Amino acid sequence: MEPKAPAQQESSIPSSMETAEDLASKLNIALRNSNRKAVLELLEKGADVNSKAEYGWTPLQSAVQAGDEDLVRLLLDKGACPRARKDNGGTAFTEAAMVGKVTILELLLDQGLNIDDHDDNGFTAFMEAAWYGNEEALRFLFRRGANVNLRREVNEEKARLHKGGETALMDASKRGHLSVVKALVQEMGADVNICDNKDRNALIHALKEGCAQSAVPIGHFLLDHGANVKSKDECGKTALILAAEMKSLDLVEALLKKGNIDIDDADEEGNTALMVAVEKNAYEIAKVLCEKGARTDVGNLIAVANRNRAHEMGRLLRRHNASFAPDTLPDWQPSSARWSQQLKHLHSTYRPMVGKLKTFPYIKQRILNTSQGGIYLGLHGGVEVAVRMRRGEAAKEEKRFLESCGGCKHLLKLFQFEKHKDDMYLCFPLWERSLEEGLQEPADQKGHKDTLRMIFQAVAELHSLGFAHQDLHPRNFLIDLDGKIYLADFDNSRKLIDGQEDLINSDLEALGQLVLYVLTGGRKPLEQVSTEDLAPDSLDYEEALDLVRSLVCPDERGLEGLSNHPYFWNKQCRLDFLKRVWNNIKILPDRRAVSQALSAAEPVPYPQWTTQIDQGVLNDMKHPPRAKPIHYSNSIIDLLRFIRNLDEHANNKITKITGDHAEYFLKLFPALTMYIYNSLRQHPSCRHWTEP
Repeated sequence: MEPKAPAQQESSIPSSMETAEDLASKLNIALRNSNRKAVLELLEKGADVNSKAEYGWTPLQSAVQAGDEDLVRLLLDKGACPRARKDNGGTAFTEAAMVGKVTILELLLDQGLNIDDHDDNGFTAFMEAAWYGNEEALRFLFRRGANVNLRREVNEEKARLHKGGETALMDASKRGHLSVVKALVQEMGADVNICDNKDRNALIHALKEGCAQSAVPIGHFLLDHGANVKSKDECGKTALILAAEMKSLDLVEALLKKGNIDIDDADEEGNTALMVAVEKNAYEIAKVLCEKGARTDVGNLIAVANRNRAHEMGRLLRRHNASFAPDTLPDWQPSSARWSQQLKHLHSTYRPMVGKLKTFPYIKQRILNTSQGGIYLGLHGGVEVAVRMRRGEAAKEEKRFLESCGGCKHLLKLFQFEKHKDDMYLCFPLWERSLEEGLQEPADQKGHKDTLRMIFQAVAELHSLGFAHQDLHPRNFLIDLDGKIYLADFDNSRKLIDGQEDLINSDLEALGQLVLYVLTGGRKPLEQVSTEDLAPDSLDYEEALDLVRSLVCPDERGLEGLSNHPYFWNKQCRLDFLKRVWNNIKILPDRRAVSQALSAAEPVPYPQWTTQIDQGVLNDMKHPPRAKPIHYSNSIIDLLRFIRNLDEHANNKITKITGDHAEYFLKLFPALTMYIYNSLRQHPSCRHWTEP
């Protein structure tokens, strides 16, 4: 046999003409094949130990995927970076967890890696080990400090779509790894009732995505360890409905033994567990459900049984008084524009009533998520409401507080409440959006001043009840259909004031930040906005600046006094204030006290104000018709005199130049109103002049 040509003999070794990309590709292939000889030759020829092949795979990640500890050590010795990421953010460490080889995990972890580091989809090494059922790797990672209850972290865009939030227990449950599920709960303390961003716990993951063979034993195990049977999937299906879909009689019976289960709970299509059992012709499950009192007067059960030619099912249903579904509901239009579609769906879908309340506590009907639980849409006696479910002493305490808000105009009030077993359903008038959302809209219907007036009144009302809010965030101010603003406290951060002035001052300081947020249209997050973001050319700039400073450094005026701050005056009110000050001055027998008050603050603004006035206007005002000439000095008092005289005695010639008098002076002397106001306010004999 003739020897192979040199090119054929050395086909695995790159020639000097090969590109860096070629070398990277061949190195990854050699590593995946655990071809140590080829790897060494390629590295000798200059292959980059940190090069990236297709999808961002590095040589180290390829070696890990092959499970070759020797090659992993070799690459690390050659300078391979253990922190390098693939295009999806995965690292060699997360890849090692998928492979499940503990020695490689330990080798990589000793490189100083963060054990809870995650890829772009939020998967940590611990989660990957659970997903692939690598029990030995899971135990190793737990011993080294992995967070067993860490929820999958995703970016903001995915979070808005309710993606992410899963835990290792959910992954093991949905993948059917019973032994891993047991280890996570019994050995590592995994919480069986943590929910993902779609409000699903591990039980729902097991029943929704697992196969019946593995889901049933996992379901039993989770139930035995306290899994919440009220959790729902993203379609509103409970564990009982999912068990009926799976046609698992054993699991249905186990769920029904739980005293707090609602046998008639329905999904987003209005289907109960019994409806599902009838549709799937699961006779034994339907029988158990009927015997346990499931409603047979909802859904066209007999028609479904007849369609399936399930005559025995039909006889069972008739024995339990099954009847046809009620007539189609008349067309109904909700008042809310924001929540219209969800409300229509709620109105037309069967739901078990709680007194006069119809609600569906699942993700597509949720309008707000709080640290104390979700807020959901509801219909109470046909009235559109927002519903919060509480239980125990916390429910009674919140109800008492809400009832004390009954006489307040801008605190969120309790509309009605209903009770079912240990649960209390608190119903509030439905709002359209939060202040945070409202400021993102193109046009603000009422304007910033009206918005801030209502916000100030809301906080003042809460203080009058003896509470400080402690979380004055724009998400906690709610706007109804008419644009009226209400302050809510769904996270119960309020604290009793009881003489603690620091709590009030803390609220006022937070209110100052909120004022800036509103005035800047919510363009920056609340925590980042500052006075530098205010528009200096605004007619309200000086007043807004002073209002914020007065809130951050509160004085004797308090919130009630600041509610009458010049910021809230319109331009005519500000002009009238300046005129009124001069009218008060001119009748004084001795003006020295006022003169002292108006020159106490330094520097006095506009020391050459006569040069800033249109000279034609100034000349006309100095020589009024049929009157003695008037001399105007550059004093602040003469400026007030000039403003008053011009507004009272202007002629058409002057008005053509100045236009609107208030706007003319406020643009020309923007700091004047606040200077006069603060100077007089600090002088005992003149303080009353600042009252509106």
